[in-house]
Amino acid sequence: MSYINPDFMLQTETARKLYHEHAEKMPIIDYHCHLVPQQIAENIQFRDITQLWLVDGHYGDHYKWRAMRANGVSEDYLTGGKYDSWETFKKWAETVPYTMRNPLYHWTHLELSRVFGIDKLLCPATAREIFEECNAKLATPEFRGQALIRRFNVETVCTTDDPADDLRWHKKIAAEPFGTKVIPAWRPDKAMAIENPAAYKAYIKQLGEAAGMEIDSYADLQEALQKRHDYFAANGCKLSDHGLENFYACDYKELEIELIFKKVLMGIAPGPKELEKFRSAFLHDQAVMDAEAGWAQQFHIGAIRNNNSAMFAKVGPDTGFDAIHDQEIAAAGHRFFDRLASEDKLAKTILYCLNPKDNEVMMTMLYTFNDGTVPGKMQFGSGWWFLDQEVGMRRQMDALSVLGLFSRFVGMLTDSRSFISYPRHEYFRRILCDVLGNDIEQGKLPASEIGFIGKMVEDISYNNAKNYFNF
Repeated sequence: MSYINPDFMLQTETARKLYHEHAEKMPIIDYHCHLVPQQIAENIQFRDITQLWLVDGHYGDHYKWRAMRANGVSEDYLTGGKYDSWETFKKWAETVPYTMRNPLYHWTHLELSRVFGIDKLLCPATAREIFEECNAKLATPEFRGQALIRRFNVETVCTTDDPADDLRWHKKIAAEPFGTKVIPAWRPDKAMAIENPAAYKAYIKQLGEAAGMEIDSYADLQEALQKRHDYFAANGCKLSDHGLENFYACDYKELEIELIFKKVLMGIAPGPKELEKFRSAFLHDQAVMDAEAGWAQQFHIGAIRNNNSAMFAKVGPDTGFDAIHDQEIAAAGHRFFDRLASEDKLAKTILYCLNPKDNEVMMTMLYTFNDGTVPGKMQFGSGWWFLDQEVGMRRQMDALSVLGLFSRFVGMLTDSRSFISYPRHEYFRRILCDVLGNDIEQGKLPASEIGFIGKMVEDISYNNAKNYFNF
């Protein structure tokens, strides 16, 4: 039997029944990813497996890069720009056997099996054969970008887009549909990033041009963002996303925020307290905007980024030098949501936790603000980034189950730039079915309710997300 076999990760007969009869057939809603809309619209044809899997210009799989660096692979093969496609792939093949017990080992072989029909283990002895077989298939129409998405029965994809984006590629996709709906998602992080005044001033100019107005004040900024928010909504957007170290919810006055904004446009860097006040005001105003539009809002909490300053200067952000933060989140998070709830401006919300110590903290925070208006209004998002693996997923599922309603969970997302990361939905569903199957076989859940539990699996895999986002 091949390593990636029909019962991979399914330890019990009940788990296998739940997966094969319920989870396996469900379409995919990938409500948060980082696919490049232009590549989707142009139906990209990848030149080889190295571009698809490892290095694509500035982009690439920083999970793999971290593992390769740890295995002694030179940066020249990754972001150095001197790599050869085969040599870089060979370095990855040399690394893969050393990734056992890392999720990369599972993901690598799932993708080889599900995308390319290759059930061999990747290692130096098989590298050349696998490299050539993947490349031959990638040269065919069946392996272009849109076909790769459709291969996994993906119904909806939400990309991650800046408010200044003109959404031209989303419009092109809408005008030339290929069977998967591709929707923008609002990511206004740059509009809050006042810590670098020169970069911020340049961004504000770009945002003003997109909104068709001059931005000279914080009030102007909010007007411009509202115009762009409306534009995104008109192009199908139904959710926002924010990448944050922590929640921000300190007290501030409107005049203070105006003065901070004007100082930054004058090139004066804000102090720590000014930065906290500005972020508090900005995030609150964005949350109100989302609530009034009927969107869902997502908050990714707990990354500490660009920690290797030498490598940040050399290769830039999002290249594998970020880590898990350890800040306290409870007090600020409760203040943030309490203010919105008190104003009746709390939108549907998904929180993603990067530090596993905060799983239960985040869950109890969320469930403090459910209000009975929407089933599962406040969501504890699936294991994210460093927690996007078996142990992280199981711990997230356990925290959600014991402190909330697991059956209302909106399930998995890829959070990926890769066109072939959709087997991660399968991976999640197998773990989901294994958790529930084990509970049934151990007598923790009644076997007589297998029908309801099967429906729960279908809901978590697909139905809950479809209903939650109103796609």
